[in-house]
Amino acid sequence: MSLQKPTTSQQSSVLIDVEGMKCSSCVHIVEQILLEQANIKQANVNLVTKTALIELQGPDQDLTQILHSLNERGFPAQEKQRALSNKEISSNKEWWRQWRQLIAALVLLLLSVLGHLAEGGQLNLPIIGELPFHASLATIALFGPGLKILKSGAKAAIALTPTMDTLVGLGVSSAYLASIVALIWPSVGWPCFFNEPVMLLGFVLLGRFLEERARFRTGKALKQLAQLQPDTAKLLLDNRKTREVRVGALIPGEKIQLFAGDRIPVDGVVIKGHSAVDISSLTGEPLPLEASPGTTVCSGSLNLEENLIIEVKRVGAETALARIIDLVEEAQARKAPIQGLADRVAGGFCYGVVSLAVATFLFWWQIGTKLWPEVIDASGQGLMHSHAHGLHAPLGSGAETPLGLALQLAIAVLVIACPCALGLATPTVITVASGEAAKRGWLFRGGDVIEMAASLSRIVFDKTGTLTIGRPLVLGTLGTTDRARMLQIAASLEQSSRHPLAHAVLQETKRLKLPLLTATSTKTFPGLGLAGEIENVDGIIRVGKPEWLQAEGLLLTEEVQQSFKEAALTGGSVIGVSQNKSLLGLIMIDDQIRPDADIALTRLRNLGMNLSILSGDRREAVLRIGAQLGFSSEQLGSQLLPEEKLAALKELGEHEKVAMVGDGINDAPALAASDLGIAVGTGTQIAQESADLVLLGDRLEGLAESMLLARRAMNKIRQNLFWAFGYNLIALPIAAGVMLPQFGLLLSPPIAALLMAVSSLTVVLNALSLRTG
Repeated sequence: MSLQKPTTSQQSSVLIDVEGMKCSSCVHIVEQILLEQANIKQANVNLVTKTALIELQGPDQDLTQILHSLNERGFPAQEKQRALSNKEISSNKEWWRQWRQLIAALVLLLLSVLGHLAEGGQLNLPIIGELPFHASLATIALFGPGLKILKSGAKAAIALTPTMDTLVGLGVSSAYLASIVALIWPSVGWPCFFNEPVMLLGFVLLGRFLEERARFRTGKALKQLAQLQPDTAKLLLDNRKTREVRVGALIPGEKIQLFAGDRIPVDGVVIKGHSAVDISSLTGEPLPLEASPGTTVCSGSLNLEENLIIEVKRVGAETALARIIDLVEEAQARKAPIQGLADRVAGGFCYGVVSLAVATFLFWWQIGTKLWPEVIDASGQGLMHSHAHGLHAPLGSGAETPLGLALQLAIAVLVIACPCALGLATPTVITVASGEAAKRGWLFRGGDVIEMAASLSRIVFDKTGTLTIGRPLVLGTLGTTDRARMLQIAASLEQSSRHPLAHAVLQETKRLKLPLLTATSTKTFPGLGLAGEIENVDGIIRVGKPEWLQAEGLLLTEEVQQSFKEAALTGGSVIGVSQNKSLLGLIMIDDQIRPDADIALTRLRNLGMNLSILSGDRREAVLRIGAQLGFSSEQLGSQLLPEEKLAALKELGEHEKVAMVGDGINDAPALAASDLGIAVGTGTQIAQESADLVLLGDRLEGLAESMLLARRAMNKIRQNLFWAFGYNLIALPIAAGVMLPQFGLLLSPPIAALLMAVSSLTVVLNALSLRTG
């Protein structure tokens, strides 16, 4: 696995933390502020992770003005510190702030309920049932836990960019001010409902606490990845002793010691020891990596068996684990196109709600109660009488005057509106889906990638390194009476060669644990083979193409020639081994199909995907692999140059959404040009950088699973958007009193606040259900 962090000169995107966002309107405002900056090309804001991914005009751009603009508008911002420590990701300060919010909400609700019970005579609590107590409690609630909401809402309103806090602030302050007026001037005939701002704030704060906790869970997968990074390492000193140091203090070239059971804290190379290393947390690969001197290991992996000494190569933000976390964070910040409708609605949502609240107030004050006089509570005279004696009327139990009813309904409209659900509908799902995918070794580069993956109808594969393991192996031998001896002699002559076929022979002798003999002289014949002498072996040894051996005087029997022709038809390579003019045997070498390729392709076909192969390899090899994996000849393309692959992809893309799966440098143009580029994690760095989805490790069957996850994620997004739009379309008219004349249905502001909180919580919990699917 090789995931390098881009250099500064390559980077033009920056992730920043943005506080103060409560709803989709806040997201819209933050995006507008960012896009007003001259050096920003694009901005993607995520309400769930409270981050903004900005695309700058070029590298090395100054962020001071950008951060200042956000801070000025009430959204404190700073460049994201991409730390791996779980302690830094989940700060104690934020944790205690949320618990204080919960305690304040519960206390407010408790005192409000006790006040209602004392009013109704169910409790003998004279002080709590008195009007001064309710007025004092409402004042404390507004200028205590509610002050932050009032300030935030007022600041947004002054800037003509209303948010959720503006709506809640208008609701509670309207109820409070109306009650103050009624308390000071009883002659106006308004009821006092000091309890209602208290209950309303209690429900809002409780809802936000539950929502925050649910949001925290949506990012759990990313936090689990961060927990893979140890905070300390055992530095190996010159005197062979070890000293425990902070991981951040290590520098490349130093050596660290790992005991069995230790997490690897850096990217490095094993220089001493043999052990099995669990890499499943990073790549999803179930089988451990066999680590020995020369093996590259990545931070976050788990050493299972024996002690290892590792030379440090990359530390901290430069490690593969850090790069994975960076990619996931950026993916969570990038929006899915389906979010566009919600964003367009969010832009004017709060304006629309305030306008509806004003219209509701005016209608019921001046018109509604005249058309339907029966909506004024029949017990109004009793309430007026009670009010005159100093008791206050609970808002929602009935209205005695047109003004009281109009005020009640207008506040309910302000409070029941839920731009939060619209803002959370998509990013919660993207956050959960990308985090869960990262845990399994699949790196989606954004919400747009997840949406595209869900809409694919065709997947095109490169052959070498994608459907096959990507390196030649010895598949068998022909015409030999002593297979082991023949392989030993061939490998001994080729041990200094860098040719891939020579490497395949050497790997086979290593697997068979055959010792190599000493070659006393070797000569390379380019494109043909090698010739030379080996100690204790008589005569000239030649290893190379059978045609070349024949030209050198080797005689092949008709049986061997026929076997050679049949082997050549399979598309693999055949090399001969001769001693003087005698044939020792033929070695068949070819790339092998990945063990899970057939399973992966079957699963993709079961998902309804059309599959094709476009390869630069020989036609015979492509036909053989295609036949073994169930492809028809029409689904195969062979001996294609990179530009020919591009042309074939464009032709397919005219009729359907197409993904390209590759791993090599020659695949990079096709990966970039396809609707969705997919790179296998064992491939080259340029292929991974050109891809939209990277599958880490060697498990090709993860491709089908990632496509299924993308489809499930899009279903969740559609469900969330349906709920968010449906809730507001139904709840707002009811709150405005549409069902009051005929059915007598009246929503009190506290109930409206509770429904608003439940609406936001519903979309978050629906997104979290992705983790259990």
